[in-house]
Amino acid sequence: MSVVRSHRYSVADADLEEFLARRTSLIATVREGHPGLTHTVLIQLENGTYSDTWHWESGEQMGAAFAALPAFPEAPLTMALTKDATALNGRLVDER
Repeated sequence: MSVVRSHRYSVADADLEEFLARRTSLIATVREGHPGLTHTVLIQLENGTYSDTWHWESGEQMGAAFAALPAFPEAPLTMALTKDATALNGRLVDER
């Protein structure tokens, strides 16, 4: 069953371009070692915060990737440009 990791955070307008570049690099690096990452979606919400959802083929694949995060130097570099970050895991129930 497909699972998701949903992040919510803020990014300063001045940092957005750099954040997007770092996020792109992080996603590519994660996919190299963990191809279960099927797609990601970044949405700017009306209050200015961002919702960033990463979709995985399985919970096992997601867990393996997150366990390996300390080996991805892009992760702390990317998240250093965010503030007030939260994350939740879930499973996909319905998608149309």
